[in-house]
Amino acid sequence: MPYTEFLARLFLAALLGAAVGLEREIHGRPAGVRTYLILALGTALLMVLSENLLLAYKEAFPGSGIQGDPGRIAGQAITGIGFLGAGVIIRYKDSIRGLTTAACVWLVCSVGLAVGAGFYLLGVAVTLLTLIALVGLKVGERRMKKDWFEDLEVVSSDLPGQISLMKDLIVKHGFAITATGLRRDAEKEELTATFQVRVRAVQPQREILQDLLELEGVKQVNIS
Repeated sequence: MPYTEFLARLFLAALLGAAVGLEREIHGRPAGVRTYLILALGTALLMVLSENLLLAYKEAFPGSGIQGDPGRIAGQAITGIGFLGAGVIIRYKDSIRGLTTAACVWLVCSVGLAVGAGFYLLGVAVTLLTLIALVGLKVGERRMKKDWFEDLEVVSSDLPGQISLMKDLIVKHGFAITATGLRRDAEKEELTATFQVRVRAVQPQREILQDLLELEGVKQVNIS
């Protein structure tokens, strides 16, 4: 198989992985464009190696009677590196960190397998594509409108129609309310309303805090 076919497979895998990652990124999921692109790219590289390693060895050593599938080494290596990658994934509060780093650890393993097998051009191409994904796409991600999820907690005097006023104000700022919680304190005549909200933006606007505080009876507003 010519190198042009190899590279075409890698670029196509990267494109398809990025397309799936873009969809996830827009909806505010932890694994986004870069993570999916790297995973698809690494998987394609390993598949190309698994298909061609045995043939390459037989051509290099004709008449040696080499049997088996040298490509199984790639499978064993990628299984082992998966445990290492899992070690860099950290859950912090409501977010997950380290997915892209784990994908990079996994992908570097496949690059090493490619170069070690003599597929130098493939290793270089994958490395360059990964750097483009990590550096170039990061700039685009900062300008991308995507879903942000926030938790709003509002402490207020227990006034008639207060919850409806809060909801109207939240919707006015472009937030969609996905869940609502309510707690009342009869002694203090206070209520604590909790809203899980979603907004499509480059960054969530925090002007909503000031507007909520200006509502009659509102004593405290927290967002996280």
